[in-house]
Amino acid sequence: MGFKMGIVGLPNVGKSTLFNALTKTAAAQAANFPFCTIEPNVGDVAVPDPRLEKLAAMAGSKQIIPTRMTFVDIAGLVKGASKGEGLGNQFLANIRETDAIAHVLRCFEDGDVTHVEGRVDPIADAETIETELMLADLESVEKRLQNITRKIRGGDKEAVAQERLLKAAQAMLEEGKPARLVPVDADDQKAWKLLQLLTSKPILYVCNVEEASAATGNTQSARVAEMAAAQGAAHVVISARIEEEIAQLDAEEAAMFLEEMGLEEAGLDRLIRAGYALLGLQTYFTVGPKEARAWTIRRGTLAPQAAGVIHGDFERGFIRSETIAYDDYVALGGEVGAKEAGKMRVEGKTYEVKDGDVLHFLFNA
Repeated sequence: MGFKMGIVGLPNVGKSTLFNALTKTAAAQAANFPFCTIEPNVGDVAVPDPRLEKLAAMAGSKQIIPTRMTFVDIAGLVKGASKGEGLGNQFLANIRETDAIAHVLRCFEDGDVTHVEGRVDPIADAETIETELMLADLESVEKRLQNITRKIRGGDKEAVAQERLLKAAQAMLEEGKPARLVPVDADDQKAWKLLQLLTSKPILYVCNVEEASAATGNTQSARVAEMAAAQGAAHVVISARIEEEIAQLDAEEAAMFLEEMGLEEAGLDRLIRAGYALLGLQTYFTVGPKEARAWTIRRGTLAPQAAGVIHGDFERGFIRSETIAYDDYVALGGEVGAKEAGKMRVEGKTYEVKDGDVLHFLFNA
């Protein structure tokens, strides 16, 4: 399981440039005019994880298969999108399909790149998009409440539960706050997700800065950091221009370039790590002579469900998992050394898989 992150923002903030860099393609046309991205561009990228390569080297695996993440570059938004302005309706429909939102904010000055509002103010930009999403959600909630009236009168339990959640969302939105701030009980999580409210999705602010500020950020990105902290949201600082350059280099050249720029890692790595944290995701590994492979699960996933990510039969027929912590696997020279040291554990159906676990599942076909 990977996850799908929608890249959103006003026109000309660097969304498509970032997408091109992240997917190492020129699939999204990065041009200096609004709506250069007409259809959402979708790119699957491998999630970089140095642990996977280390495990593969130790096990002599013939193939390395990383887990993957999907980025969706969505057309630029303008004021009035909730009422269909610009490409509003299409934008709103596309964003519903994503698990999280990476909101790219322009934090750089450049007279050659026009801003749709004629100024550089990332906080105002964030408020513009958030307002449009809240207005769209409010309209959606009101329509749904009207549509389930008859079912509620008929005593439909599911409709009654849906009404309760919709009214909670409506109250929050009418206060000018996003639906993600509504406290939702664990029992209601599935029904809440089915509402597909735009402002219920986790948000990651991506501060697109000039090249010179890529390592340290600037005053504009500092403002975004404050805003994100106040909202309980996440943020990362990236220079889309730098990422675009790195995308054209091989691994050795990219490492040298990053060092020259004072950067410890590429923006893709930071973005994925922030995205993982945002959605509560983690990685476990399966390792053998044939392949070393990474799998993405949510934190708190039990062993049978983790097995089910590989194949449904693994979950249905789950017996137990042979488990080695990543640090033990590496420190003890691999599976054999871990076994001999008593570090391979047999775990049952109630085991909560940990990040970095090396697992082997036993199951009944």
